[in-house]
Amino acid sequence: MEEYNYKCGCRGRGLCAKGSNTGHYGQLNTFNYLADIPDNQEVTDLVEVQFKNTRKGYYHNINNLPLQNGDFVAVEATAGHDIGTVTLTGKLVALQIKKANLKSTEEIRRIYRVARPNDLERYEAAKAREHETMIKSRQIAKDLGLEMKIGDVEYQGDGNKAIFYYIADGRVDFRQLIKVLAEEFRVRIEMKQIGARQEAGRIGGFGPCGRELCCATWMKNFVSVGTGAARFQYLSLNPQKLAGQCAKLKCCMNYEVDQYIEAGQKLPQRDTVLVSEEGEHYFFKADVLSKMVTYSTDKRLAANLVTISAERALEIIELNQKGEKPSTLEKGGHKEPERPVDLATQDDLNRFDKKKKKKKKKKSYHHNDSEANIQSPKAEKESHNVQAD
Repeated sequence: MEEYNYKCGCRGRGLCAKGSNTGHYGQLNTFNYLADIPDNQEVTDLVEVQFKNTRKGYYHNINNLPLQNGDFVAVEATAGHDIGTVTLTGKLVALQIKKANLKSTEEIRRIYRVARPNDLERYEAAKAREHETMIKSRQIAKDLGLEMKIGDVEYQGDGNKAIFYYIADGRVDFRQLIKVLAEEFRVRIEMKQIGARQEAGRIGGFGPCGRELCCATWMKNFVSVGTGAARFQYLSLNPQKLAGQCAKLKCCMNYEVDQYIEAGQKLPQRDTVLVSEEGEHYFFKADVLSKMVTYSTDKRLAANLVTISAERALEIIELNQKGEKPSTLEKGGHKEPERPVDLATQDDLNRFDKKKKKKKKKKSYHHNDSEANIQSPKAEKESHNVQAD
């Protein structure tokens, strides 16, 4: 039987519902596995609050409000107040602050109150203006001849301030732009420059793997990705396949590159030529993780391909250094194991359909006068013999 947690009112096997982020924002969620521990919230008054998309902040709960994940709160802002969602409380908040490299806790502001109905109404009204504001601001920047792209606009919870997130290759003098925007929208203006990867994280989406983008779920710090990561993993240097939705190289190429580099050190060098009695063999491709190397007799084309193990290739290199030549590359080597058939490569969509068996039509014999005269050859012969007698 399922256990019932009387403290948080949830059913489950070891996981408490209070630890999950049930707010309206599904990005950068953190599961609070200490939520059901007694006196967890009394350890610290720090609370993690998330705003639109990937923007988060940390605040002091000086009024000792009984906050839980998903609660809307009004927090201190530069001018007025902002509305956000509580995403984390208790001891884990201090670890998140350390991860965010916030050295001084003196700059952390405070939580005013749990959001009231009128606070939420103003918040929803300001939120509804964001898309229209973004479209108009893009046209204004274009009229001013600024080489920049305004990717997103975020209004403060009370509607008194707007943050404009923009992308630009170089420095942009947007002093005139700020004056025009302030006159047009009657709010305080803040310009914040972001990169292409940060823009993809704010917009969100799904990658070719079928999962939500890493930059929109858990990734905060972006590490530069080079084409060397693709070369170590023997990936095709096709920009359309290597680029993500941000038009930059996919961040996930850095996840396994260290493992490929370590495994690649056990393979022979690419520029090493294997010599046998059959001739010279040049490096063609390698399967790093299975430690299998394929060689070709032509330096530029795939001709007479032979796949051997990396161990066998190193043995041949040692023999060549001694001035010896093996009779063939495969001698003493290990052939590449047979791999299962990939059904996804089969183009016939009807391969699983059952073929309908054609029903054989039964011959019907009608006993009429015309058919009665038809006799078998044997019967006809017997009738002729009777007439001859």
